[in-house]
Amino acid sequence: QVQLVESGGGLVQPGGSLRLSCAAPGFTLDYYAIGWFRQAPGKEREGVSCISSHNGRIYYADSVKGRFTISRDNPRNTVYLQMDSLKPEDTAVYYCATDTLSNCRGLHDYGIHYWGKGTLVTVSS
Repeated sequence: QVQLVESGGGLVQPGGSLRLSCAAPGFTLDYYAIGWFRQAPGKEREGVSCISSHNGRIYYADSVKGRFTISRDNPRNTVYLQMDSLKPEDTAVYYCATDTLSNCRGLHDYGIHYWGKGTLVTVSS
């Protein structure tokens, strides 16, 4: 059973930063597109960012462009989401997920085959 493990969430003040990590012990992330999704209380899950493996393309939701940066460290088998200039509306549980393909399908989740359990990000003063 593949297990994705997110870490790095927590409480941060507006304007602050956090870096989320997604690791997959025993499973190689290199070959797959990796996405970050989030779900705020009372809202539907939404795609935040995706990084491809094959063609290098990266996608961001309009709401996070210029503030969030996705990256992957293949030797460490880890994908990161650097979140800067955080806003209260970024408060959500953040999930990483692997697609069945090596390239992102935008920010859609219909190709996802493995999900992490999520890490909570709370932006509040």
